[in-house]
Amino acid sequence: MRSIDLSGAKILVVDDAPSNLDLLSHVLEGGGYEVSIAPRGEVALRLVRGARPDLILLDVRMPDIDGFEVCRRLKGDVATRDIPVVYITAHGQTEEIVQGFESGGVDYILKPFRKEEVLVRVRTHLENARLAQMLAEQNEALRAEMARREAVTGERNRLANRLSALSSREAERWGIAGFVGKSGTMQTILKSVETLQNAEATSALVMGESGTGKELVARAIHFGSRRAEGPFVPLNCGTIPMEMAESLLFGHVRGAFTGADREQVGYFELADGGTLFLDEVGEMPVDVQVKLLRVLEDGQVLPLGARQGRSVDVRILAATNADLRDRMTAGAFRQDLYFRLARFTVYVPPLRERKEDIPLLAEHFLRLFSVEMGRDAPGLSQGVLEALDAYDFPGNIRELKNMMERALLECNGADEIGPHHLQ
Repeated sequence: MRSIDLSGAKILVVDDAPSNLDLLSHVLEGGGYEVSIAPRGEVALRLVRGARPDLILLDVRMPDIDGFEVCRRLKGDVATRDIPVVYITAHGQTEEIVQGFESGGVDYILKPFRKEEVLVRVRTHLENARLAQMLAEQNEALRAEMARREAVTGERNRLANRLSALSSREAERWGIAGFVGKSGTMQTILKSVETLQNAEATSALVMGESGTGKELVARAIHFGSRRAEGPFVPLNCGTIPMEMAESLLFGHVRGAFTGADREQVGYFELADGGTLFLDEVGEMPVDVQVKLLRVLEDGQVLPLGARQGRSVDVRILAATNADLRDRMTAGAFRQDLYFRLARFTVYVPPLRERKEDIPLLAEHFLRLFSVEMGRDAPGLSQGVLEALDAYDFPGNIRELKNMMERALLECNGADEIGPHHLQ
């Protein structure tokens, strides 16, 4: 077992005989200990509150209050009850030794003193006390870790409730079956999704304009993989305050900064066992990018204010509508992080570049919204199809989806949607 460093340990010697105080002080100081003395019991009780010794050598017979009463008072005080007390007693006083143990003492040293015995007994009880303290600290750390894990579980359960849309019905909706399109580009995307579903540890970067369905791709990858039972946690890097980015991603411990009155679980721990989707990852602050890269390399997150990292098993799927190579040239995005995230890339083209998919997507959204509204899905008139084909959709699929929802409401149960129902 590794030796415990006891140098500088504080010992209080209590004895009404000056010769005993001098002798014990000389022996203990020679052993590397810090010694304070008290000639009477009442003085010792006053000193112990300020000195907080690691061990007390206590004479049994003293003129004011005896050693047994001093020990009983020490053991009755929460602040001093864990300090080991070793009695000083004379040969032949067996009844005093028994009474000493009953009062809370841990050992005794016989007069006249022998240097070697004093040092061995003192060291033994200092080591025992230090080991007991270390065990108590470890138990407290274990209790804190168990409480933290319970908090993580509770936080993840609350997240699961907030993300109730990720039910089995929604998982199917966001899976491969949720993709609609017959263009060659769409078939390429489908193949990429299937490839990534079978490579659950591979990070991927989904690129495309806003509204093209990058999150749809990420959800399909997640729900078609073995991580589907784990959480899918989306985070838009472009909407989080820069000063809060590190805390949101990695969490923080209580007291980590002003206002941190409780421990906060970060997005990485919330996504443990599943997928963390970093939307608009190009907006992430550079200093946070460094820490993100470290997590990707060693699988350890370090919450703000914490001393030890925590292991996480998280797959990263990132998305961007910006040209990250331009941002790398400008120094706004780290090249090493880019290549770590872009181990596999998926490009989702704008809707204007695959207009053959528009009718199928429109009909798909009409069916989805009709089921949610409890009505039959209407058809699309020729005029609507022509209008959709002539439109460039700057908002891409998101705009088409919103357009179909509004048209379904405007048609008010009609069998067919006409151009006048389009917003």
